[in-house]
Amino acid sequence: MLIFVALVLFPLPVQAEPELVGEAAVLIDGKNEQLLFEKNSSKRMYPASTTKILTAIVALERGNLDDVVTVPREACNIEGSAIGLQEEEKITLKDLLYALMLNSGNDTAVAIACHIGGSVEEFVRMMNELAVNIGAENSNFKNPNGLPDPDHYTTARDMALIAHYAMQNPEFRKIVSTRSATMQRDVPGAQIYLENTNKLLWNYEGTIGIKTGYTNDARQCLVSAAARQDREMIAVVFKSEGNNIWADSKALLDYGFNEFTNLTLVEAGEYVTEAPVRYGVTDKVPVQTGFSLAYNIPVNSQEKIEQEIILDNPLVAPVKAGSKVGELVFYAGNREVGRVDLLAQRDVERHILVRWWPYLLLLAGLVILAFVTYLHNLARRRRWQRYKRHKIELMNRGFY
Repeated sequence: MLIFVALVLFPLPVQAEPELVGEAAVLIDGKNEQLLFEKNSSKRMYPASTTKILTAIVALERGNLDDVVTVPREACNIEGSAIGLQEEEKITLKDLLYALMLNSGNDTAVAIACHIGGSVEEFVRMMNELAVNIGAENSNFKNPNGLPDPDHYTTARDMALIAHYAMQNPEFRKIVSTRSATMQRDVPGAQIYLENTNKLLWNYEGTIGIKTGYTNDARQCLVSAAARQDREMIAVVFKSEGNNIWADSKALLDYGFNEFTNLTLVEAGEYVTEAPVRYGVTDKVPVQTGFSLAYNIPVNSQEKIEQEIILDNPLVAPVKAGSKVGELVFYAGNREVGRVDLLAQRDVERHILVRWWPYLLLLAGLVILAFVTYLHNLARRRRWQRYKRHKIELMNRGFY
């Protein structure tokens, strides 16, 4: 009775969604991409230097960190943030990537683009191709650094997908989580010390990246990532103002870590069921999950997660161990929250009699055909002999 009264008078606090200054924002789980918060997530926005997330991952996938890049003329005297690259200067791609992601060098973006793509235009084509492959279909990039262009845009949701994809690359993760670095340059007096513009690396627990951005039109932008207790969050905030960009991003990350419980729905390699197999040496094969799946639910939520096993039908031998034989689908109410591949645990060979019966059937058919042909030819010979005997008898009687 006392507990009931206490709950009525003092109900459990429910955390309201964060109120942000930023015009567009998204929060996703950094491991499974589950959407946890969105504000104008599909609205076209100028990404400013967060563009360099895509630039960096394209360069990492297509280039070699030990490549020595010769700086072209078009990479020099670029407006905005830069490290003062000089024409014909030689710098490793690795150092250029650190300058790109820590100091947000617009000139380094152009140097990287020319080295990887042969030209800025070809590199931008690579950027847009990868963006579409990732699933960022509401974006269009016109340059590798995010400098203002009315046709250079993305959405908070698209940028979250791009960031999640990039964070799967170990070298990218290492670069964007670095607070400071020193690069090698032969130009006297050239900038060699690099310090990350992402202040969250110093003042938010667990921050592991990713990239800041600013132009007059885009205003303050930040794509941030943090990891705590084997969980990861990725937050995107576009068009915030001043120091609000840090407060907005912290509020989003806090919301993800504090207001959601991460449930492991299934572990990789977990036995699920046995699938029936036709024409096999055994009529069933044990089935296991192909990978783990986790899902975030609000703290104190009573949401019930249900699962459905969907097996390929029919499953016909031979079946190879590790081959996909179905899916395990999870639902919260009528909403699908994820699915996991189901794999055969072991081989199931085809039964030898089943394996050879088509040939036995073919042989039997050939034997039957030969026998029918023999009977047919025998009948023809008998008819011909009867005809000859009849003809001889008629000749003997004088009819011929």
